[in-house]
Amino acid sequence: MASVSRTTQFAKVLKVVKKHYKPVLPDMQRPVLEHVLFACCLEDAHYQAAEEAFAAVVHTFFDLNEIRVTSIAELCEVMSVLPAPKPAAHRLKRMLQAIFEATYAFDLEECRKKNLGPTIKWLQELDGATNFVVSYVVQSALGGHAIPIGVGEVEVLHIVDMVTEKDVKRRVVPGLERAVAKSKGIEFGSMLHQLGADFVANRFSPAVQKILLQIDPNCKDRFPKRRSGKKPSKKSAAAKSKTDPDGKKTTSSPETPAATSKKKSSASQKQADVKASSESGSMKDKKSASEGLSKRKPR
Repeated sequence: MASVSRTTQFAKVLKVVKKHYKPVLPDMQRPVLEHVLFACCLEDAHYQAAEEAFAAVVHTFFDLNEIRVTSIAELCEVMSVLPAPKPAAHRLKRMLQAIFEATYAFDLEECRKKNLGPTIKWLQELDGATNFVVSYVVQSALGGHAIPIGVGEVEVLHIVDMVTEKDVKRRVVPGLERAVAKSKGIEFGSMLHQLGADFVANRFSPAVQKILLQIDPNCKDRFPKRRSGKKPSKKSAAAKSKTDPDGKKTTSSPETPAATSKKKSSASQKQADVKASSESGSMKDKKSASEGLSKRKPR
């Protein structure tokens, strides 16, 4: 049986997600730097939550420099609407710091005029830049063909057997841009991201599992498994302590020094009692014997 091409696989993904999500188009009026900061908020989050977090950051702080020097804890508080505010705060702060150190300003509009290849490489080398952030900026602000992939997106594609575990760790989807045409890149990336955000919000969501089964009917065995929260009973724990894995009896746990000394003292006391009892009996025997001798009449 011939293997299914990547183009056919991703076409099926697009067909399925279209039934459940609507594409969200980027705001083309935003400056390049704002696309960068918004992408830091959007990774692994829903669009509405990312918009709220980005707006909260912009309105809470005086300017971008104040955001750059503020603490992670304060940023997390402002971005609390996100499912994972701490990683988003780290991305935001590190990206602003890296851009400031590289340009001594907060303006990336020159990137629109430069060749795309060197610009992508420059963005990738910035501290805090993730594959998702770079791809989002390339797609939304620079007019290039790149599809943003975060944790949620790569994990749902792994469940439907379209990427390997190695790809999951690297957060990449090989051949994605070749299999999905540029004209469908924004639409595909937006809806796949929404599916990934739903997965991040609840890994065991029945609604998400239903969508994944429509993509791959044989993916049920790859769904995330819940961990058992049952604790071992006292009887089983006691039995486990008495036998090792081979079924042989094991010695009891070592006693504490206080228990050992107490045990020794009780044994010593017992021995002393036995000795005193024996000596008392011996004295009584001797006394009764001497009394008997004294009662005898002389011959």
